Amino acid sequence: MELGGWHETRVGQAVRHHPLLCDAALGVALAIFAVIALRVGPHGETPRSPGVADVFAIAVAFLAVSLRRVRTRPALIVAAIAWTAVVGVHHERQPVLTAALVVLLFTHASRTDRRTAWITAGCVAAALYLAGVAWGGGGWWAPENLGGVAWIGMATAIGDATRSRRAYVAEVEERARRAEQSRDEEARRRVVEERVRIARELHDVVAHHIAVIKVQATGAKHILAHRPERVGPALDHISRSSDAVLKEIASVVGLLRSSENLDGDPAPATEPTRGLARLSGLLDDLAAAGLRVDHHQIGESRELPALVDLAAFRIAQEALTNAQKYGDGTARLIVAYTGDGVTLDITNPVKRENAPAGSGYGILGMRERAASTGGLLTACPGAQGLFAVHAELPSAALEPAAS
Repeated sequence: MELGGWHETRVGQAVRHHPLLCDAALGVALAIFAVIALRVGPHGETPRSPGVADVFAIAVAFLAVSLRRVRTRPALIVAAIAWTAVVGVHHERQPVLTAALVVLLFTHASRTDRRTAWITAGCVAAALYLAGVAWGGGGWWAPENLGGVAWIGMATAIGDATRSRRAYVAEVEERARRAEQSRDEEARRRVVEERVRIARELHDVVAHHIAVIKVQATGAKHILAHRPERVGPALDHISRSSDAVLKEIASVVGLLRSSENLDGDPAPATEPTRGLARLSGLLDDLAAAGLRVDHHQIGESRELPALVDLAAFRIAQEALTNAQKYGDGTARLIVAYTGDGVTLDITNPVKRENAPAGSGYGILGMRERAASTGGLLTACPGAQGLFAVHAELPSAALEPAAS
């Protein structure tokens, strides 16, 4: 059974929740086996009752094993001294103390660094070996003396391997936790970016058409009493603008579904083509809403990267919508195609009584769109009561390199 699986069993959970009680049970079991071994007798020897040395060794082994987690090093020192004392006084080895030392050395090696574990094991092994040679009988190469050293080395090696594996598992779990945390943070960051993008898109889509609808509705209300024949075209324009904004909102919502379908294949794009190619339609809508735009184009129009094309159209749309809401009904738009990209200049007079009082998200959205293409945008009042928007959108950095 794997070590990780053992920790999930009832026994493993009991050991984790009640370590002192489990160690005490281990000490009792060790003492019982020692008493049984004395009563049965080793092979070729007569069974006997526990003597003073036996009782002393069993008691020390029980206490040392019971305290192996909370007082590992003191328990190890006491057990080693007891083993040496019994050998020195009674000239006999106590197997129960040897077993306790093996358990304690394993515990010590599994709870400390490798260098400390092996230095401690070497000191204990040297003390027991020399005591065994001096008082326990046998020579330097006696199996019982070399066997004790072997048991000490094996216990230390197993404890060190257990510590290494535990550290490895902890490191793997920590890496998994950090990776999961990084994935969560990345997911949250993408959600925030997506919300900002959708909010910007909805603002750009809705603000323009709602502004047109408001102007037409206000105009229809004023001309209803004096020129009722012009109410019908205004209402038709309101209907067309409402239909357009509904379609635009549907296309933005479609962006949420355009990443992947359930089979993992990219879903077909549902967003219509947006860009400067639709600029004439935008100007027609604004003209119908009462905004006269003096439009000029410098340079020959060409195909731009989709991100730049969309950003240019949305910037023009937002700037002209603001000109309609806060200006005197006129605006000037210059679209200049350069070797590096496209430049937009939108200016309009601003009446003092029509000073902007909006949320400011429109200008913020224009700046974010320009920044998303690597460009820049300025929007501020200029000379002679004009409000000027200037955007420079580079396209060279977004175009794929020639192969």
